Amino acid sequence: MIETVACAIGLAILLAGEARDSRTLRYVGKPLASASFLALAACAHPSGPFGMWLMIGLAFGAVGDLALLSKRGFIAGLAAFLIGHVAYVVAVARVVPIERWASPLALVPIAAAGVALVWLWPHLGKLRVAVIAYVIAIVAMVIAAFALGRPRFVAGAVLFFASDLAVARDKFVAPGLANRAWGLPAYYAGQLLIAWSISL
Repeated sequence: MIETVACAIGLAILLAGEARDSRTLRYVGKPLASASFLALAACAHPSGPFGMWLMIGLAFGAVGDLALLSKRGFIAGLAAFLIGHVAYVVAVARVVPIERWASPLALVPIAAAGVALVWLWPHLGKLRVAVIAYVIAIVAMVIAAFALGRPRFVAGAVLFFASDLAVARDKFVAPGLANRAWGLPAYYAGQLLIAWSISL
């Protein structure tokens, strides 16, 4: 419980930093919020392949968060989050056979990602290949969450996907505080829900 409260406090500081364009508040709030979801997962004493791979995914999420503190850290952050999504996929693959992942629900993130790519395509420039790779990874993560079927993990994956739409809009289409005002809460809520799912 205390980790969730700490994450909320860190998020509030981070959002204040975004609103005030304060580097200091960003550098306090984001590490606090990210360390909090890592601490929540660690306190659940993850064991077995599922728990350990989820922990790896969360750790790479925190690395991505820190990378994005720098304006030059977008590619590093993208790579860290991509690895994190792959870790989440591997976690589910260790407990749910791949052949059981086929479901009509899988069409939802695929379709949403297709629409998002069409929307972003004119703005991506040299980052098209990197963004396509990332989109494939996050779609696979959401499909994996559906295959696992645990409500917290599903909700966390969907919120993570939604938060990335805010990041994409902010980076490629229309930068502004509004993107971060809803994207950051969605992201941290998603990571907390995934952390709460770490014990099967």
